[in-house]
Order: sequence, then C-alpha cells, then structure tokens
Amino acid sequence: MDYEHMLNGAGLDAIVIATSVKYHYAMARQSLLAGKHTFIEKPMASSSAECEELIEIAESKGVVLMIGHTFLYSAPVRKIKEIILSGDVGEIRYISARRLNLGLFQKDINVAWDLAPHDISIILELMDEFPIRINCQGNAHITPGIEDVTSMSLTFPNNRFATIQNSWLDPRKVREMTIVGSKRMVVYDDVASLEKLRVYDSRVDVPPHYDTFAEFQYAYHYGDMYVPYIKQEEPLKIECQHFLDCIRQGLTPLTNGEQGLKLVKILEAASASLKRNGASVNLNLAARDTSETPAWAPAPAPAPQLNRAHFLIRTTGKTRVGVPHED
Repeated sequence: MDYEHMLNGAGLDAIVIATSVKYHYAMARQSLLAGKHTFIEKPMASSSAECEELIEIAESKGVVLMIGHTFLYSAPVRKIKEIILSGDVGEIRYISARRLNLGLFQKDINVAWDLAPHDISIILELMDEFPIRINCQGNAHITPGIEDVTSMSLTFPNNRFATIQNSWLDPRKVREMTIVGSKRMVVYDDVASLEKLRVYDSRVDVPPHYDTFAEFQYAYHYGDMYVPYIKQEEPLKIECQHFLDCIRQGLTPLTNGEQGLKLVKILEAASASLKRNGASVNLNLAARDTSETPAWAPAPAPAPQLNRAHFLIRTTGKTRVGVPHED
C-alpha cells in the first residue's frame, strides 16, 4: 500500500510524519492537501519557504498542523518557564546549551540540523522573543561537507544572547542547559536521573553609585542551591495527547506551524553563517527568506513509496492516526 492510498483509502483522520527531514515537506504537503490533521517531527521542513507553504495549506484546509518540539512538553522545561515567569531568576542575561554525543552520523543533514532544534525551541520559549542575529562555526571531520561539530550563537534584543554547542564526536552524552539571570541561575541536566533542575542563588551585583575607583567593588553573592520538585511525565505522551486534543477541540497547538517556521529560519541562518566561516547573519522574522537553499540544508525529496510494513495506524477514541516511517 503506497502513501497516497494510505492518505485516501485508509479512513485516517490524522498523519504523523517521523521520517528523514528530506521527506517532511512532500509528505506533509500531500497529507494537508488530503485534509488530514498533520504532525511533523522536527525540523518542520528543509526551508522556510516550504514551511510557509505548509502553513498556508493547513489554514486553507482548516486542519491542525503541529510540529514535534517535544521538549516544550517536558516537565523540566515547563518548570523552568514557571520559575522565570515568577521572577525568581530575574532578567535572563544569557543561556548556554550543550547537546553532545558519539554519533549518530547523518548523511543528509549536519549536526546543527540534527541536534540544535531541541535547544533552539527551548531557548525561544524561555527568551520569549526571536533572535536578531545568528553566528555559527563548525567543522566536518568524518564526512566531507557535513559538519559533525558546530557552535552557534543567537543574539537577542536588549543585549541578551544564547549559545548552542552540538557534536557527534563527543565521548559522553551531554544534554545540559544553563540559564543565567540577574538574580539566580538554573542548570538543567536532562541526562540526570533525578535532580534534572538545580537553581543556584548566585549572582554578581554592581554598586549603583560610586565617586572614586577605590569605592567601586563587585559584590559576589553565593547563596543556597535548591532542587525543584518535578513530576515525572513522558513528554512524548503529553505531546501526542495535545495533538489529539487540538484535533478534537479545534485548538491551536503550542508548537504550531509558525513555531516550526521560526526554528527553520534560525537553522537556515546558521547554515548561511557556516558557509561564511561564522560571519553574522541578520534575521527578520517578518520577511520571507528568498535566499538560496543553504548547502547544509537537506534537499527536499518526493514522498517515498511505503508498503504495508512501513506504516502504523493507531486508533485513539474516534481518531485514526497514520504513522508512516522508513526502513
């Protein structure tokens, strides 16, 4: 049974696309045009132009389009957001993220397109605004032309920034993010089995007024550290339930097509910066990106032909969801 027949002959209400990035656009486009609610794994597509088209189709068809930014449904990230909104951290000054491991090497996308989407989605959620400038450097040590180590910097308004380090060549699995605020600092270690979040009462204070250099003294504050209680929940389960709730109740997903578009715009800018040896690339959220497709972006491919062994149909309540996947 091929993908087209699955869309039109299997009585499905929704499709979950969890394939290689190069197939996302073609498969999602067919699904949306067939009037199916569509969930796409991250990143949404290979270019911002493709993302914009998918958003327009979903709106015209009146169906739900949701993107798999799974970590926004995780309890630790939701707790960090709660702490920030409470004012406990103060003003965010910068965020530093590291997502490292040995492999898995990809053949059609670099490590930034593979690993950075998780951290970008979290950073956008915590900063609550879009960056104005991207810098990215990296090297391809194993496969020519496909970077396996990258370092990305996102500059935000009001003198704030974030850094993201990604690698397929690290001996340890690292999933760590540090949020530095004017009052407190939060360390998020997703690999930790229990204490995934630690909040440090640490900061540096500058005297508001001084008349002479001798009177100028930095004040280093070292307070207590506490571990917030986090209810252990499976973020993928919460994400999938949210998709079904949006379908049944006509809601707009937390991670909708617009969020997917923002993330892909950042990845495109990072690819352009890599191509320019780390030079800054300015971002304009409102403007449509008409630049050429970066060499590091995965080339779009037609939807693959899938036989019966290549997709699953899940029935949840009265909603039937097709999940195509590859060999």
